Amino acid sequence: MVTNLSAGVDAFTSNAFLVPGERTVLVDTGANFDVVSGIRQRPERLDAVVVTHPHPDHVGNLDAVKQAFGVDAWGFDASNDGVDHELDDGETVTLGDHEYEALHTPGHEPHHLCFYSADAGVLFSADLIFQNGSFGRTDLPGGDRRTLRESIERVRDTVDDDLHAMHPGHGPSVTEDAYADVELAARTAQF
Repeated sequence: MVTNLSAGVDAFTSNAFLVPGERTVLVDTGANFDVVSGIRQRPERLDAVVVTHPHPDHVGNLDAVKQAFGVDAWGFDASNDGVDHELDDGETVTLGDHEYEALHTPGHEPHHLCFYSADAGVLFSADLIFQNGSFGRTDLPGGDRRTLRESIERVRDTVDDDLHAMHPGHGPSVTEDAYADVELAARTAQF
């Protein structure tokens, strides 16, 4: 079961999702809280970190996690601090017990990735799509509204309409009719 280790944290952070299984992976490390202790409270051994994008709220704890567990981090661009291995658009990576496709989804940030598994019916949407059709901001360096809209449309066209769960970079996960939130984001991003 996917666990958000930043749930209940009263600090500026992103969600930090621990995906247990054959290859236990942390999707983003969050920032400004002790995620290392949260990982140590779990019985699983951490095998890797994937970085959705290099904004400080998503990678603030990256060095601490890598140092504490001796793991490498995967992300879109290895020139970003802390990213050891690059994931190309369309490349697959094991998160837990399932293969996920890395989808390059710029617009919020040029190196932004989402991760989707058709078999698991799960999307890690990071800062592209949130609950209730909300979507990522484009007023930060590297942000671009048109590109963001195209990325949302790409995700909408990639995921199945029986999407079981969507885990965004901020806010609650969507575990009922998640595809409706993806569709709503695609519609509302048009305006």
